Amino acid sequence: MTRAVRVHQVGGPEALVYEAVDLGAPGQGEVRIRQHAIGLNFIDVYYRSGLYKTPATPFIVGNEAAGEVVSVGPGVTNFHPGDRVAYYFDLGGYATDRNIPADKLVKLPDHITYEQGAVLMLKGLTVWYLLHKTFKVEHGHRVLIHAAAGGIGLLACQWAKALGANVIGTVGSKAKADLALANGCDHVILYEEEDFVARVKQISRNELCDVVYDGVGKTTFPGSLSCLRPRGLFVSFGNASGRVPPFPLAELSHHGSLFATRPKLNDYIATRGELLEGADTVFAAVITGSLHVPINHAYALKDAAKAQTDLESRRTTGAIILKP
Repeated sequence: MTRAVRVHQVGGPEALVYEAVDLGAPGQGEVRIRQHAIGLNFIDVYYRSGLYKTPATPFIVGNEAAGEVVSVGPGVTNFHPGDRVAYYFDLGGYATDRNIPADKLVKLPDHITYEQGAVLMLKGLTVWYLLHKTFKVEHGHRVLIHAAAGGIGLLACQWAKALGANVIGTVGSKAKADLALANGCDHVILYEEEDFVARVKQISRNELCDVVYDGVGKTTFPGSLSCLRPRGLFVSFGNASGRVPPFPLAELSHHGSLFATRPKLNDYIATRGELLEGADTVFAAVITGSLHVPINHAYALKDAAKAQTDLESRRTTGAIILKP
């Protein structure tokens, strides 16, 4: 019997119910996989809390995982039982087994573990598009990365540094500062103790940043805009502290003809070719040593509520996985 974590009514972590569910045979174009590791992300909290809407309840939380192909449905020719695979796909991830469209899967290289695969599909692909597509980070750029010790933050700091950028990160504690420094940050700002805008100006000698990557949202806005040089780019890609409030476009002009974008992963992997390009680039970065995957916390799938509680209370660093 398949076990899954479902939400019957949106709310706090107590809304996550670990229970048995029925799973039929894979349909046309689908693959059934037995999951070995599941990535946990803030977007899971957004769905559980109702910030992001779902088509119906109950629903299974979770958007990334890795596992082994058990069987394939009609029309599937490029995957076979025993294949090691990973995916990013909206909802359905917190489960021991699942069916998923074959075109959403990628095969894991031999040197990538299930645990790494489970956190590279959402977090890794997000960092790929942020640093290579939304803004192409190159040698000499100065970048500011909020929540630098988080699952996305640590990967982003490493990769930005490998690309030759000068990396400034904000974190919430001394322990997280040490972690960010060990993962590519040149400068770390304790944003609860320091004015991060003033520190960015001091660090950069008032030259400010080419790009700000902000997955925090409400509490770091509008300070993020003040950290950008004229014609710099504000990239708002998450709402960990709440949504960025509406603001007049004239605010961008006031700070020096800035650009702003609110990207999401689905728009950067809209085609099979884009998905494979991103996955191949991420896997290659890990295999060559440019990217280390810091999986610092693992919970049993049945303890998903505790895992989300720890994530929301900022007691975690790096990537978090659930083990079925």
